[in-house]
Amino acid sequence: MSYLRGNKDIIKMALPISLSIAFPQINFLTNTAFLGQLGERELSVNGIAGIFYLILSMVGYGLSIGVQIQLARRAGEGDTKSLTATFSNGLLLSLLFSIFLMLMSFLLTPLFFSWTLNDYENRAINTKFLYYRAWGLPMLLLAQLINTFFISINKSRFLTYSSLTATVATILFDYLLIFGNYGFEAMGVKGSAIASVLGEAVGFITLCCFFIFNKFYRIYPIHRYFKWDMSQSLKSLKVAAPLIVQFLFSIGGWQIFFIFVEHLGNKELAASQILRSIFGIVSIGTWALATTCNTMVSHAIGEGREQEVVPLIKRISRMSISYVLIICTLLLAFSTEFLSLYRNDADLIALALPSLRIIIAGTLVMSLATVAFNGVVGTGNTMINLSIEIVCVLIYLGYCYVVIQRMKLPLHWAWGSEFVYWGTLLAISYAYLASGRWKGKKL
Repeated sequence: MSYLRGNKDIIKMALPISLSIAFPQINFLTNTAFLGQLGERELSVNGIAGIFYLILSMVGYGLSIGVQIQLARRAGEGDTKSLTATFSNGLLLSLLFSIFLMLMSFLLTPLFFSWTLNDYENRAINTKFLYYRAWGLPMLLLAQLINTFFISINKSRFLTYSSLTATVATILFDYLLIFGNYGFEAMGVKGSAIASVLGEAVGFITLCCFFIFNKFYRIYPIHRYFKWDMSQSLKSLKVAAPLIVQFLFSIGGWQIFFIFVEHLGNKELAASQILRSIFGIVSIGTWALATTCNTMVSHAIGEGREQEVVPLIKRISRMSISYVLIICTLLLAFSTEFLSLYRNDADLIALALPSLRIIIAGTLVMSLATVAFNGVVGTGNTMINLSIEIVCVLIYLGYCYVVIQRMKLPLHWAWGSEFVYWGTLLAISYAYLASGRWKGKKL
């Protein structure tokens, strides 16, 4: 099946993915706004502990994307048996990874925050948050793997429904547990962590129900292959390992960024947490199109249509920047109103406004860079992805260290690092795609 029939085909795949990304971002926005009502320190928790958890989840996401590349290739080849075996083994790998990450989180969290954060109360509140939050990892990683399966077989609409149920559940539990409504104990930050875990459980259960009630187990009988296959595991890890390291570098860079910002002060950290949430909202459509690009590129190569890959990436890039231009225009027009949704603090809003304008401009570059980079990911040469990511993050961290840690320039200079990262990523990714060195890669 050709994916180059028109923009309608791209939108058909990207829209459900976009909604599946949008619901968690709405959840994140709501969670941030709830914590913002408690105070600046509580608001800043998602800026450090939230990114630490994101690093853990992205390790699992790297594994799932590595498996997805194989699933999409097998789907393109029409090899249902191999697709099912790869999916079954991926579930076992995801479960194993999640348990390992939980244990690492419990052991490393106190040490990490004691080494990096200046404020004692910040250390305590972030550690407490992660002790509860880490229990959601098994359900999150398994859900990520099931999501990639549905994307690979072009059934991405199920992601929308599972994300919706997870988001509604999380917001409901946030409302009940953070503030102690309807007779529940007011738990504050702890309640936010528990609500997120419960929401992830609801999302995972929803995906399982879709798989069972739509009788996908008849076409893809995963129970027949639900045993440890070392050769398949090594094959999946070979593709996924560079992606896992890549995400560690990528999100780890954000972690260091927020640690540097914490050294500037709690108000700067709180403002950056709001800005991070806005960045996530703005980039919803772009990440959906980037994921679509990844899958479509892998499908096209699996079907022997390598000559269509670069035109496909260019087409998706044009759609991505068009989307971002619309969203950023609205955000620029209503900047103050949007910032006040999180915390109605005039000083905090004034501090965040210059950085918000920098982010709006940076997302234009990001809209092209993410699509191009995911096009590279879709070619299956994950060592190239890792090399690109390492170069970009090192340049990004060098900028952050000089501007934030050494020179201690105002917050909007710190957020200028987005231009540095995305600009470098865009340049290298497009250069690699144009070179044609990705052709002929076997998985």
